[in-house]
Amino acid sequence: MTAVILDSTANKATQPEIFYPSSDGEPLAESYDHLYVIMTTLAMLLAHLKGQQATVLADQFLYYAQGFPRLRVAPDVMVIFNVEPGGRDNYKIWEEGQVPSVIFEMTSPGTRSRDDVEKKHLYESLGVAEYWQFDPRGEWIPEKLRGYRLQGDEEPVYVPITTDRSDVLQLRLVAEDKIIAFYRLDNNVKLLPLAELNIALEQQIAQTEAESQRADAASQRTRELEAQIAQYQQQLGLPPN
Repeated sequence: MTAVILDSTANKATQPEIFYPSSDGEPLAESYDHLYVIMTTLAMLLAHLKGQQATVLADQFLYYAQGFPRLRVAPDVMVIFNVEPGGRDNYKIWEEGQVPSVIFEMTSPGTRSRDDVEKKHLYESLGVAEYWQFDPRGEWIPEKLRGYRLQGDEEPVYVPITTDRSDVLQLRLVAEDKIIAFYRLDNNVKLLPLAELNIALEQQIAQTEAESQRADAASQRTRELEAQIAQYQQQLGLPPN
């Protein structure tokens, strides 16, 4: 009998490649308020983590089971540490080797069940250290913002965060109108969203121009006084200073 040797490499080559989509054609957010808070949160956290080995992704597929492309979720905003900075079309845990550390869901009554049950249980099982829910319109979360933190050694479970701080991000989180405001824990400096950055820039430009005008006026007054002194000295026959 002739032995049959299976070529595992050839066998692997004949297997169809598993496709992991980067889009499902669904809208990014259900309302302008939800879209705005997603984009401002993304921008502020990207700026906060600049220079670190971390990335922040928004509304992109998180794949958590290799070989099963239907097992996926699209967090509104997720922060992952100890990975290469920059964007991705999607995020596969088994390729990157890191689970997201913090996830934000911008929630509403229409997504409440999924955000507060399905996703909460999933993120808990995946080992996401902090899970924050933000209801920009206060439709089902009266305080608008609530968070959960993993606690326990053998089988960690989510427990409510009773303070306004994220230990992972080293930020204080506050619901301000329809966005999440972030304050650094080390100096209490606020991370400014784009709209507030523009206002701050305009104020700084105005202040600089005012200071420049005051400096010009002071210089002009100095020249006038010097001219007057020189005139008096000339009239009195005194030597110049």
